[in-house]
Formats: sequence, structure tokens, C-alpha cells
Amino acid sequence: MNAADLLVFIRGLAWTTALTAGSFAIGAILAVPLLAARRSRLLPVRLAAGVLIQIVRAIPPILWLFIIFFGLGMSYFPINPFVAALAGLGLIAAANMAEIYRGALSSIHHGQWEACAALDLGRWDTMRDVVAPQAFRVALPSAASYLIGLMKETAVASTIGVTELAYQGNQLSQLTFRGLEVFAIVGLFYIFLSLPVAWLSRLADAHLRSKVAR
Repeated sequence: MNAADLLVFIRGLAWTTALTAGSFAIGAILAVPLLAARRSRLLPVRLAAGVLIQIVRAIPPILWLFIIFFGLGMSYFPINPFVAALAGLGLIAAANMAEIYRGALSSIHHGQWEACAALDLGRWDTMRDVVAPQAFRVALPSAASYLIGLMKETAVASTIGVTELAYQGNQLSQLTFRGLEVFAIVGLFYIFLSLPVAWLSRLADAHLRSKVAR
């Protein structure tokens, strides 16, 4: 692999990193109101949120990208491939993160809510000071695992022309006819991307375990 090939991989790596981080951030933020709807006391709202989450998770990521880029983008308004991929993967991340949040909140014993109510703590104070720190610790390993999985899912963005790592690898393999070598290097880049996430999540989890009651 020469310097020119390395530059190709680095460009793809930058787009993969940007797409992963952007999609995860969108998902982590949108999951909060989605979770609120999922836990609503109003049955229609709760059911609608549950159905939406199931629909989003049931459709393959590549199909969501096709719907957004080829369907909406070509039929109604032009859309950039990266923006389409960001929207599609961000939508999927929101549905999955909402379920991760919901599982983390469900793990908090109801007695803690009752104790906070007995201490006359408001719902917001209870969530912010008591429940959320514990739920965050519970959600962290699952969120980190999903982030690693999301990074690998970004490869589907190559199908709509996003020049991320898999796309660059495919282009380079067609130019050089060294497919095994090229894709082995692409695989190594994905490994190098995932290892820091796994390491940081374990480090954060260990820190939270020492600070937050189980």
C-alpha cells in the first residue's frame, strides 16, 4: 500500500467517522422524546411510539437509505447522499437508543421513585439526581455496543454514493485488482475504530460503578 492508497483510506475513514458520530448523536437526542412517548400515561401515544419503534427497527437500514435518497430525494426534493445516510441511520439510531433508554429506566427499582416521593422531591429532581445517573450507567454498555454496530452499518451508505470507508475500499479494489488486500485493510480500519470505543466504554463504566450505587 502506497501513500496515495493510504490517503484514499483516510478520506473514507473521515466520512465513516463523521457519519457514525452524527447518526449516533441524532439518535441519542431524538430517543429522549421518543422514550417519553413510549412511557406516556396516554395509551394512544404509548402505542403509537411503540409501533413507530418497531417499524423503524424492522426495516433494513439499506432500505431506509433507499427510501430517503431514491424515494424522497428523487421524487420530491434533492438530497445529498451524506445527508440522506445521516437521516436514515439517525432515525434507526433513535429507535434503538429509545429502547436502550427504556430498558435502563426499567432496571431502576420502583422503590427509589417512592423514596423520592416520600422526600417530596419533584419528578424532574428525581429523574435528574437519582434515576438518570443510575440509568445512564446501565445504558452505557448497550449504547457503546450499539455505537460499534452503527459504525459497521455505515458501510451501507456506500450504496447511495457516500464515499465512506467501504466505498473507498471498493473503488480502490476495482482500480488495483487487489481486492483481498484492500478489504483486509478496510477491515483493520474498522477494528481500529471500534477498539477505542470499547475501551472508553469500559473505562467510563468502571468509573460510574465507583460513583453510582447499583
